[in-house]
Amino acid sequence: MVTTIQISPATRAKLAQLKADPRETYDEVLHKLLSLVPEGDEEGQYSRAFRIGLLNARLDVKAGHLTEHVRVKKQMGL
Repeated sequence: MVTTIQISPATRAKLAQLKADPRETYDEVLHKLLSLVPEGDEEGQYSRAFRIGLLNARLDVKAGHLTEHVRVKKQMGL
């Protein structure tokens, strides 16, 4: 069963650039992207909240929103 989702033309263009082959479907591209957020590790499944936090943290790093270790240690009182 398939469904339709609404995405902007700009998003569709970005997804098209990620296709490994012109015949690759957008579903396959999205599946590859979603696999970048792990579902768990050897200790078990991650919660939904943890997976969302992990994705947001990766986006923060990509955007350059970082905190220096010295600052973190000060905030923690170390």
